[in-house]
Amino acid sequence: MSSETDLTGKLLIAMPGMGDPRFAHSVVLMCAYSPEGAMGLIINKVTDELRLDNLLEQLSIPKSPMARDLPVHFGGPVEHGRGFVLHDPSYESAISTLEVTPEFSMTATMDILEDMAQGLGPSDVILALGYAGWGPGQLEGEIAGNGWLVCDATRDLVFAAKDGEKWEAALASLGISPLMLSAEGGRA
Repeated sequence: MSSETDLTGKLLIAMPGMGDPRFAHSVVLMCAYSPEGAMGLIINKVTDELRLDNLLEQLSIPKSPMARDLPVHFGGPVEHGRGFVLHDPSYESAISTLEVTPEFSMTATMDILEDMAQGLGPSDVILALGYAGWGPGQLEGEIAGNGWLVCDATRDLVFAAKDGEKWEAALASLGISPLMLSAEGGRA
């Protein structure tokens, strides 16, 4: 793998023909990428039944009135009981924060939830359970097989865009309309 193909900090956009329904219309922010494999978080799929308040209650973390009640995202099909917080770099955990890029950091330790419960922590945040993971060469094969498009990640696209609009916004950043990507081709 050469350095110009490092996907860390990039967005993967699921193509309509993707075989795995868990990734249909997904946008994945790549948090780590190396010859040993890849790891990312789906940033546009919210769980229906779970919010930050529920997580804090389940983890017995006291909550102040200053805490925001945020949705919890489906981060991917691997270890869906494990939490990850994708956030802006203004916050750094006293225990461990991974700098993904200068614009994005990821923390997977309890202290960020404790800080968020007190109304502290990062301002831009996506809380996710689970992650998307690939073994050596697996992601490259999926990209070569037209399973994913790759685009640059921006803070606006990741944090400000509505979850239901991120897939189309990511495609638009490449100048592609979703109508051009029909899983079934045809000519008028």
